[in-house]
Amino acid sequence: MDPRSAARAAFDRAEADLVALSHRIHRHPELKWEEEQACAWLGEALIGYGFSVQAGICQLPTAFEARAGSGPLHVVICAEYDALPGIGHACGHNVIAATAVGAGLALAAVADDLGLTVRVMGTPAEEGGGGKILLLQRGAFAGAHLAMMTHPGPLDIVELPIIAAQQFRVRYTGKEAHASAYPELGINAADALTVSGVAIGLLRQHLHAGDRVHGIVTHGGEAPNIVPAHTEAEYVIRGATGAEFEVMRERVMRCFEAGALATGATLEVLPRHEPYAEMHHDPDIAAAYRRNAESLGRTFGPVNPRAAASTDMGNVSRTIPSIHPAIGIDSLPAVNHQPEFAAHCATPAADHALRDGALAMAWTTIDCATDEALRARLLTTP
Repeated sequence: MDPRSAARAAFDRAEADLVALSHRIHRHPELKWEEEQACAWLGEALIGYGFSVQAGICQLPTAFEARAGSGPLHVVICAEYDALPGIGHACGHNVIAATAVGAGLALAAVADDLGLTVRVMGTPAEEGGGGKILLLQRGAFAGAHLAMMTHPGPLDIVELPIIAAQQFRVRYTGKEAHASAYPELGINAADALTVSGVAIGLLRQHLHAGDRVHGIVTHGGEAPNIVPAHTEAEYVIRGATGAEFEVMRERVMRCFEAGALATGATLEVLPRHEPYAEMHHDPDIAAAYRRNAESLGRTFGPVNPRAAASTDMGNVSRTIPSIHPAIGIDSLPAVNHQPEFAAHCATPAADHALRDGALAMAWTTIDCATDEALRARLLTTP
């Protein structure tokens, strides 16, 4: 049996269990760094498919690595499984997780014949925690020659626009006072947050097309008759590239400082994670993925560059040849990070995307292993 057929046969034998795994994770959403059940379920599944599994890698309790094969070409299939606060798996990480297992077991069936080492890596806290960045820094990706994952979305996109980003916690500290009797004795931290929000709103009319800034107030005060002395917000700042992000970050920081200057409150800005880098899709691997996805019936239309997102997979792509395509689940008009999209992530269309994503990644890896020029490039890429 040729490698593609063998990989497909291995997936076919496990497909029903993989769909059940996706739905199980969907029913039990867990937030970043808390993905204990999903991590355990994925590890158990991979052990059942013959992988050796190491849990809690790199001092991250909900990260893991599963290995099969012992060839010189190392591929990493990334699994994400954290959910979003309040709206569950509205980014489809349940599908990502099960798809990664499916691609991994399909490749394990041909790894020895193709000279592959297959690594399925559980990467927690993509939603604002930067799990892959910590795994990179702590050596989890050492020795890898290529990395990939597929991400559910409304449409199929090979080179998904992924821009640089970082999340910040913003704190203002003022002074309490009776809001009616002695307001002049107070320093209003809520006003500081309001001033900064107005400044950011005015800044938006002067942003470059690739820049973004958005946030929420997480604490606005204690009671309406007390001058607020403590307020907090969470903001995400984005730029098309790392360099443009740095420019954008400085401009937004001036807005936060304006709030403190105007009111007399003190300001503290705390990064929530390392900056997410923009994604560099490897052109040869992306082209192979496109051919394989199209052979499965996937179609790719024009890409809206404004529909950009951010992920810590961008940091992986700066170190290892990588791809991060979107795989459509027929969800429109629902889009990522909407409750309606979460509902679409446990449907027959999402289950079909699981199948197509797993096979497209497995076949793409087979192409990388059997194309002599591409294999040689990947093996020699520093």
